Amino acid sequence: MADFDIVVRGGTVATASDITVCDVGVKDGRITALGASLGPGAREIDAGGKYVLPGGIDSHVHIEQKASVGEGVLAADDFYTGTRSAAFGGNTTIIPFAAQYKGQSLRQVVQDYHELAGPKAVIDYAFHLIVSDPSEQVLGQELPALIKDGYTSFKVYMTYDSLQLDDYQMLQVMEVARREGAMMMVHAENYDVIRWLTNKLTAKGHTEPRYHAISHARLAEGEATNRAIHLAELIDVPVLIVHVSEQRAMERILWARNRAMRVYGETCPQYLFLTADDLDRPGTEGAKFCCSPPPRDAESQEAVWRGLQNGTFQVFSSDHAPYRYDETGKLAHGPNPSFKQIPNGLPGIELRMPLLFSEGVLKGRIDLNRFVELTSTNAAKLYGLYPRKGTIAVGADADFAIWDPEETRTVTWDILHDNVGYTPYEGREITGWPVLVASRGRIVVEDGELNAERGSGDFLRCALPEPARPLEQPVPEMDPASNFGAHLLD
Repeated sequence: MADFDIVVRGGTVATASDITVCDVGVKDGRITALGASLGPGAREIDAGGKYVLPGGIDSHVHIEQKASVGEGVLAADDFYTGTRSAAFGGNTTIIPFAAQYKGQSLRQVVQDYHELAGPKAVIDYAFHLIVSDPSEQVLGQELPALIKDGYTSFKVYMTYDSLQLDDYQMLQVMEVARREGAMMMVHAENYDVIRWLTNKLTAKGHTEPRYHAISHARLAEGEATNRAIHLAELIDVPVLIVHVSEQRAMERILWARNRAMRVYGETCPQYLFLTADDLDRPGTEGAKFCCSPPPRDAESQEAVWRGLQNGTFQVFSSDHAPYRYDETGKLAHGPNPSFKQIPNGLPGIELRMPLLFSEGVLKGRIDLNRFVELTSTNAAKLYGLYPRKGTIAVGADADFAIWDPEETRTVTWDILHDNVGYTPYEGREITGWPVLVASRGRIVVEDGELNAERGSGDFLRCALPEPARPLEQPVPEMDPASNFGAHLLD
């Protein structure tokens, strides 16, 4: 009689802190044993010569969401194709957004997204909220109640016509986050700088995709990041700056972290592997690469690598925001749209982890423990899913991926599993690939096939977040007047 439902034999098991060769025993969807020569399993999997890693948690994805640019163009992936693609990329959990637009009830938005996700998702999912209309009803009732119900993180925007909050509204929302213990995520770009540059460019007839990168100036990101950090300092609330692309913003995040402030950073594949030159491709091909913030240059890429190495960044997410390169997506306003009409976003949910593994781990830029930390463990901690998710440990969900570190693939869209129709990483050679993926003990991907039914993913209620690992030597001295506003909230 089998002792386990599954035993994974002889793989190199890595977590954020340890690496060991051992067996992994799974029973009733949980990891129940780690050790040498475990008893028999009803299913035996040989992982010799391969890595056994925690399932990825892609904690920043946009699924079945309308674009904030382009008059409501709908994302290409629904919760079936999006979670399918995520699973093939080694992920076992995603955290998309329940996006509120002006005038909408936050509670109704959450219900609407559950109706989209529940029948379709093939892996587990939680939800962040997007707060764009901080009305008295939202701040006083809906947002606090939703945080208590397990939606413990939310995002605000400092830019976009339909989403932007001013500084006063930011402070109002931060006050709720502090009181309720939630994690606040910030899209940090200076709205007025971008708006002014956009108007100047379009008035001179500069409308091609490459001008998107010019309108989203580096200093717009750096200034807004600095401002968001100081607003958070005033309120004394944790804040995570998302999809960071440029060095000024990184310097301010590191400055804050070196002072033991609860400031965290996230970056994405597009800032390691793409540049603004991609937006200057012939015709309207550059529209495929329009996202905000935009990719920068080679110097910025190197700065992002340093940020992944030195603790500036705690999370590496895809910011999967997929729009097809046709009249339903990027070209919804015609074959030659102005850059201000192009929906912002890139696909990347399936390639997030393989890209970082190939270029980071195998090329010696980061070690395997840091890879696990950036792609899984820290997201679980920051968003209240740890230790159920984000690690390989007794009692955790049996969410894992078996990686072949020698398998090499050349990226083309037809090897991927999303619904976008193109990939911005076309032609890139990747070494290292997840060849088997398990979610709660279910083998969801094996031998290039999906083995999970629509709707078999579970919704995850999040606990209040646990801070990610601090820097090794934070500076303990703090100006006692630096967060003088916080006492007004106690």
